[in-house]
Amino acid sequence: MSFETDDEIEATARAMMACALPKEHWTHAAHFAVGLWLLRTRGAAAYAEMPGMIRRYNESVGGRNTDTEGYHETITRASLDAAAAALAAQDGAPLHGVLAAMMAGPCGRSDWILAHWSKDLLFSLEARRVWVAPDLAPFPPG
Repeated sequence: MSFETDDEIEATARAMMACALPKEHWTHAAHFAVGLWLLRTRGAAAYAEMPGMIRRYNESVGGRNTDTEGYHETITRASLDAAAAALAAQDGAPLHGVLAAMMAGPCGRSDWILAHWSKDLLFSLEARRVWVAPDLAPFPPG
């Protein structure tokens, strides 16, 4: 799914929140699109709201939130931090432009987070349950 307008981003966010987004549309880019929209519309409250939204959505499409699958706190928070940094860097820019820039940069890769966290730490039970600081490189970079 491409996000060429802010309306498409908003529609995806609202569909995800309503657990009406088809599972195949919950892509890497869609995760960031929803995060950007939440941050733009709800500010810091996005950090409190996103975990429950993801858990509910996962279950609505047949997924589970366990110690080995589903919701992951460190990845979610790091993704929101990356989205917040992108929004700040492009203050006032259309969301689809911010998302396009993110997808053209390191965050566009599904393994972007492994530049900051080792696999062992990132995929630990602790990192899945609570925020765990990176062990390879500071995050967000700067």
